[in-house]
Amino acid sequence: MDTITLGQVTVTRVREYFGSVDMTPGTFFPESPEEVWKPWLTPHFLDASTNMVNSAIQTWLLRSEGKTILVDTGVGNHKERPYAPVWSRLETDFLANLARAGVAPEDVDIVINTHLHIDHVGWNTYLDGRNWVPTFPNATYVMPKDDFDFWNPENGHQPRLGRGNQNVFEDSVAPVHKAGQTLLWEKGHQIDADLRLDAAPGHTPGSSMLTLTSGSDRAVFVGDMLHSPMQIVEPDCNSCFCEDPAGARATRREVLGWAADNGALVIPAHPDGHGAVEVAREGDTFAVKGWAPFDPYTERS
Repeated sequence: MDTITLGQVTVTRVREYFGSVDMTPGTFFPESPEEVWKPWLTPHFLDASTNMVNSAIQTWLLRSEGKTILVDTGVGNHKERPYAPVWSRLETDFLANLARAGVAPEDVDIVINTHLHIDHVGWNTYLDGRNWVPTFPNATYVMPKDDFDFWNPENGHQPRLGRGNQNVFEDSVAPVHKAGQTLLWEKGHQIDADLRLDAAPGHTPGSSMLTLTSGSDRAVFVGDMLHSPMQIVEPDCNSCFCEDPAGARATRREVLGWAADNGALVIPAHPDGHGAVEVAREGDTFAVKGWAPFDPYTERS
């Protein structure tokens, strides 16, 4: 199953990539205890034979109130990523996968970038000759202003990611802004009656979450607040990419607590497996209550 229905909103998972990110658990999550990774996180989230973390790069396709909405746009093709070679010059079938979900680029009404990291904005643009142009010509690209300002190289910020995000603003953000297609928001932004964006800082200054409230169903798209289900049972464990470690921990605990108390499905950007998860409080941490019915990926790319 690639699609589920939550109230009046349909949610479809569109794949770009699944496989190793060339990082061990100790590198990706320096604070995580080794014993928490095995055996329950294999094989979907950890390759036990190589001890490398698996990750899915995917877009969440939402249909809500007659609008076609994309949540995050992955890595993109042909991008020069000198300090992130696993994502450099990709040639994936993402647009074909989107077409198989019934969506052409011109059909997209809204693109939501939960934050502006390398693996969340790549398909904002495509290479047309020598120029990067918006992939979705009729869409409004909704971006958190705090991240737009932070990653704009003209502002001279020194990110924890170092040069890992090099070229990203220039080839995947600036072209859509120049085209007049961006909406930069602060604190919160209502998409429609069922969907709302709110700030969830920590991973990056402008990291955000998209909350779905439709009928009796609740869900929250959390971007990189969670990279792995490991962070449900170990909510104080950050990835190595979090700009504000204390803020990331506080946000993760707050959002997981809300999800547990409201029966909301937690939908991160990257986990494979069943893609999304229900959580429950367990003492001072959280536990997996149940998985969404999305089919796990079976082939690497």
